[in-house]
Amino acid sequence: MSSGSLQAYGPTGHRVIAAIAEKHLTPQARTAVDAILGDTFMAEAAFWPDEMKSSPDPFWRTESYTYHFINFPDGVTYEESEKNPAGDAYTALEKYTAVLKDTTAAQEERYKALAFVLHIVGDLHQPLHAGRAEDWGGNKIQVVWFEEMTNLHMVWDEHLIDHKKLSYSEWTAFLDKKITPEEIAVWQNSTPLTWVHELAAMRGDIYANGKGILSWDYVYQNTPLLKSQLSKGGIRLAGYLNAIFK
Repeated sequence: MSSGSLQAYGPTGHRVIAAIAEKHLTPQARTAVDAILGDTFMAEAAFWPDEMKSSPDPFWRTESYTYHFINFPDGVTYEESEKNPAGDAYTALEKYTAVLKDTTAAQEERYKALAFVLHIVGDLHQPLHAGRAEDWGGNKIQVVWFEEMTNLHMVWDEHLIDHKKLSYSEWTAFLDKKITPEEIAVWQNSTPLTWVHELAAMRGDIYANGKGILSWDYVYQNTPLLKSQLSKGGIRLAGYLNAIFK
């Protein structure tokens, strides 16, 4: 994937997932998150790893670049695929989860770790962040979004969610109100590897239908999946943090 092209859901989607999660934290997790983030909101910290990509620091320009996605071909599972030696979203989530669990880690490192956990869980609920390496997760698939030239990855990162003209707080309120206790129980009974498998299962249809001119029909057909992934991402992020800080 090309540098600078990876912003799953853009700022809006990351903030929605983090804001939903914030509503479902246990008191213990809420206290731990507040101690790490200070006066920074979860929704603010969740997009920070993308904001930092322009930093001249080699960590942000090179080392952390692969932490935002997973690439593997059709017909194999993530477990069966050849892994990127530089790491990927799944291994980075494991890495930063370990830092969060280490109470002796420096405050600066725990802040970075929490921001990456917030961010990566969002990435793992955007279907094309478990994409095909040959097209950079849809970045090389050119499409027309209404009358604008763009690519399929950007449609799922930003255009589809921003088409509604809703703020992240409006999205959060609308989605969270509809989440049921039964859905929470099912969605949180999963692991990050489950999320990767789900993305792999849904990306085939997204690739197949993501061609040519995408407009109102595409919005109608794919908005339910978008809403589901944002809701799942938020609830699963809450469950993930609750487990870390229990």
